[in-house]
Amino acid sequence: MLELGGSDPFIVLEDADLAKAVQLAVTSRYFNNSEGCICAKRFLVAESLFDDFTKAFVEQSKALPMGDPLKEGIKLGPLASSGARKNLHRQVLDAVKAGARILTGGEIPAGPGNFYPPTVLVGLPPEAAVAKEEFLVPWLRFSPSRPTTRRFASPISLTSVSALRSGAVTSSGPSRCRSEIESGMVFINDFTRSDPRAPFGGVKASGYGRELGAPGARELTNPN
Repeated sequence: MLELGGSDPFIVLEDADLAKAVQLAVTSRYFNNSEGCICAKRFLVAESLFDDFTKAFVEQSKALPMGDPLKEGIKLGPLASSGARKNLHRQVLDAVKAGARILTGGEIPAGPGNFYPPTVLVGLPPEAAVAKEEFLVPWLRFSPSRPTTRRFASPISLTSVSALRSGAVTSSGPSRCRSEIESGMVFINDFTRSDPRAPFGGVKASGYGRELGAPGARELTNPN
């Protein structure tokens, strides 16, 4: 099994419950300090919900307590290394140069520690080089989408060569989405998680094979 990370889309359909979608999006983006291969990274939001969703997400991002992760109530700690923060800031600057607009964050805070505030960008062209990179840090980008009954997300969701996980929030249920996402794992109306009962892994440039679940168990056995 080879897992190579991803640039994971989080898709909000026009029939989604707004409050639930924002709560799931915040959890999916910032869990594990955002330093997770299966954290949500690209947010594709139905145009009818885009403004309200983005405003609520930015407000909740700003409210996340950042500091010593050993202290109670802290939601975001420092990044793993100074190199990670340096690369993160480079990605943000590259995104702005490519046409993105920062809604919150985007500046290195003063003081000790490799801290970086939650950073939300909109308007990043999908063809920009940085748009195809994986970012294991607390920044993300939003794009409006025009979902329909058959193709619920814009082609932007399929532009990345990585396809580890993806997620969607909808009141229509999984039947609308299950055949329309090209990804190793798909989460419908739930936040990103890893469960030992379910296979874990990606497709395309996100690797091959599966760990966990029955396929993972078979990887560790000799065939009869």
